[in-house]
Amino acid sequence: MVKKYDLIVIGSGSAGSVAAQACRKEGWRVAVVDARPFGGTCALRGCDPKKVLVGAAEIVDASHRMKGKGIAEDQAIDWQALMTFKKTFTEPVPDGKVRAFKEAGIDVFHGEAAFVSDHTINVSGELLEADKFLIASGAEPAELPFQGAELLKHSDDFLALGELPKRIIFIGGGYISMEFAHIAARAGSEVHLIHRSDQILKGFDADHVQLLMKRSEEVGIQFHLNTDVTSLMNQGDVYTLKGNQNGKEIEWQADIVIHGAGRTPAIRKLNLTEAGILADEKGIQVNEFLQSISNPHVYAAGDVSASGNRPLTPLAGFESNIVAENLLNGNVKKMKHPITPTIVFTLPKLASVGMTEEEAKEKGYEIKVSDLDMKDWYTYRKANEKAASAKLIIDVENDRLLGAHLISMQADELINHFTTAIHFQLPVSELKQVIFGYPTAASDLQYMI
Repeated sequence: MVKKYDLIVIGSGSAGSVAAQACRKEGWRVAVVDARPFGGTCALRGCDPKKVLVGAAEIVDASHRMKGKGIAEDQAIDWQALMTFKKTFTEPVPDGKVRAFKEAGIDVFHGEAAFVSDHTINVSGELLEADKFLIASGAEPAELPFQGAELLKHSDDFLALGELPKRIIFIGGGYISMEFAHIAARAGSEVHLIHRSDQILKGFDADHVQLLMKRSEEVGIQFHLNTDVTSLMNQGDVYTLKGNQNGKEIEWQADIVIHGAGRTPAIRKLNLTEAGILADEKGIQVNEFLQSISNPHVYAAGDVSASGNRPLTPLAGFESNIVAENLLNGNVKKMKHPITPTIVFTLPKLASVGMTEEEAKEKGYEIKVSDLDMKDWYTYRKANEKAASAKLIIDVENDRLLGAHLISMQADELINHFTTAIHFQLPVSELKQVIFGYPTAASDLQYMI
């Protein structure tokens, strides 16, 4: 017997939950399907548990920086105790999520979803039919084209390590590798990071990335740039990784090798062709209403949607709100690309919002660039920070901030003030008049612009 719904949501993270709850509140019959524990990547396998580990690494880093300046001994990470603490955040999530859905009157199905027609999916042998679908299945590690790639561990595995290996190799120079590399290095591992091009963290200010690399090397992270991985083998508990660096073959050995070389929309198992849903490497092709361009019964939100937004949790929820409104009221709300900060939680942190200097010039703005080395400013010197810098891009004609790029231990909080200024198009002259609590990182803002 086929179960029928007004809306079926595939995925239980932010991109799916918002719309599911909104439609249910309006009396829709709603079901949520997920093959993994309910709650989504961010709460279970991504930003939230990662930030718990980063918090411990921050304490260790601060103790090292302040040793001899009021702190007598270095702190150290107890990995097993830290992972036990992390589980207090993640373990309650799946049951809590399922309970919240059920209390709202939403049916839940645990299993792989695959389309069998444009209105029907199969979930572990059970057929579910709906008038509308929201695909919010997120992203998964991209497949890597070298021998032995199946031996790689993923970010999920790193966040579940009962013991921290002594030697770790990260493949890829993006967010995942860099953040985990900093945690592992602060916890005492020998860390190598292999990246195929000459610059990690592309899209961030190149000068700040160089500063971050310098600080990374100072804490023991070893970079191997312009290196293509060619094979991975294991013998017992030892992994041997081979790569080609500028024509020279290099070999490393490690206790674990972690894939941090990009993620791709999680659509492989959905059998989209049976529902006439077009997708490519960027995700499900959608129109301005986040509706499939080829199947009007289907919408997509979050990392699985080719909307042009970055794969960030706040944007997943943002897109789900848009889908909810369009489902409930017809296509009335168009997709936007909101001003959104992005942060790399390394130590120090890297943060960016708005345009880069190059982007502003390409768009024809007359700009002023405020390029500041702030490590000797009181805010950073009192904590003996080794890297603190800001680059602000200002539209001279309109007295508006176009972009802000930061590196410091306070960058994650400070970037939000610049995001607010850009979002509301506040004149720089007015922003300079705002009084912030002193002494704080925000109180430096008037001197930065």
